[in-house]
Amino acid sequence: MRMIVAWVEQYVAHLGYPEIFFLMALESSLVPIPSELVMIPAGYLAAQRSLDPVLAALVGGCGSLLGASVNYLFARYVGRAFLLRYGKYLLIDERKYHEAEQLFLRNAHWATFLGRFIPVIRHLISLPPGVFGMRVPAFAAITLLGATLWCSVLVAVGFHFGDSVAQLIRHWSNEIGIAASLLVGLFVVRFLLKDRKKQTGV
Repeated sequence: MRMIVAWVEQYVAHLGYPEIFFLMALESSLVPIPSELVMIPAGYLAAQRSLDPVLAALVGGCGSLLGASVNYLFARYVGRAFLLRYGKYLLIDERKYHEAEQLFLRNAHWATFLGRFIPVIRHLISLPPGVFGMRVPAFAAITLLGATLWCSVLVAVGFHFGDSVAQLIRHWSNEIGIAASLLVGLFVVRFLLKDRKKQTGV
């Protein structure tokens, strides 16, 4: 993770709209780039009038959509077929697959939207919509909206509080990621248990 942060910092040192688009596209793929290290400095540069804050947030959102779309397409055309064919070797038979599909699709829009705001999960949230066949227009609209809002929040933080916040996140990036993963894991377990109780009527 530290190596990735150092690599990102090289781009951030010369941050412009193309760099924002490229890094945020990677951030929304499976490359674990913290968006905070890109968009907060963009906000700081906007405060220095080197960038336009609205345009920076929009470019970040569009870059995120590109990276997320790569994950979505991979999951839709590779992940779905893989799970249906080989899932039994991972203890995921066809029945369990369709149960998981129905569970996700009942909450697909909210899960996809809210996932854009959660560290670590942002890198993975585009996979379930692809695997379970969420419609492309809905996926694109929800992803673009969520990603642009998240980028706007980070730009605003950088604009008002400067680069010191990015340095703090850089220092605690591993710990933040681990904590977020644990919290999301607990939430998912609680949600699955609650949903199972509803189905069984317990």
